[in-house]
Formats: sequence, structure tokens, C-alpha cells
Amino acid sequence: MTKSEVAKKIYELSHITGEFLLRSGQISNEYFDKYLFEANPIVLKEIAKIMSELIPEGTEVLAGLEMGGIPVVTAISANTGMPAAFVRKKAKEYGTCKLAEGTDVTGKRVLIIEDVVTTGGAIIKGAEELRKKGAIIDSVLCVIQRADKATDILAEAGLKLIPAFTMDYIKEQVGE
Repeated sequence: MTKSEVAKKIYELSHITGEFLLRSGQISNEYFDKYLFEANPIVLKEIAKIMSELIPEGTEVLAGLEMGGIPVVTAISANTGMPAAFVRKKAKEYGTCKLAEGTDVTGKRVLIIEDVVTTGGAIIKGAEELRKKGAIIDSVLCVIQRADKATDILAEAGLKLIPAFTMDYIKEQVGE
């Protein structure tokens, strides 16, 4: 599939309208139900191919944020052969009590993987926690950048946002 065809499939599978409260606290009249495209193995595989081409040189570990980043990071890891870490919102309070499961991030150049980014609040928190664990993080790769302001917000936290798709691009592909 071409990038344009993938964008159209993402829209077709996951674009819904109504009134939605976003994680950022904002209200939106449209929503991309990311789990609908993440649950489609054909589309997820194509997204992973596109995102794999955008991984910054020197990246050692891909870190998917709970919960939406987990299927995406798994697909990218399978596509590239790069190791993955699965990052919780909060370290579990039992067993190993880890914040990041899977590959150890200590001292490694880590690329955060996320699905949809509006303001980047969860990414900033995740990056802070991973940095406390010794991860070296300067970039975030996402499937969809929903709002332009996310670039500046993340830059203030020392993070470069790399979107595979922007909301504007996806809408352009379907003629919206």
C-alpha cells in the first residue's frame, strides 16, 4: 500500500464523529478510534513499514507507551528486528515492580512510540520516567499527530516529534 492508501484505510476504519473528551481535556467533534486501525493486522503492518523508515539513526530500543503504543511498537519491532520495551503509565506494584517491561532501557538510545498525539502530555511523563531509569531519549515517533502544537510542547521537553501521518494529511487523502 502507498502512504496515501494507508491514510485512507486509517480514516475509513477509525474516524468517527460525535462529542469526545480527549486525554488532553479538550472536547472534539471527531475522533480517531486508534484501536480500530491497530487491531487490523494488514493496516498495522503497513503503518509499521512506514514508521520503520522514520526511525532516527542510532536508536537502540523502541519504547511503546501503554496502551496504544504497545501494538504499534510490537509491529515496528517485528518489522525492523529492533528490541522493544513496553512502558506502563505507572510502575507496577507487584512482581518485578517495573515501569518498562521487555528490553532494558538503561543507558540506551530510546525512541518513544505512540499512536495518536494531541498535546503530548502522556509522552512527556513517560519520557521523564524513562530518563530516570537511565534511558537517553530525544525523539518520539507517532502514527498520527492530531494537533500542530504538539511539536512545540514536546520540543520544550527536549523531544522531537516525528509523525508518520498528520491529521491534515489523512483528511487531504479522503478529500476533507
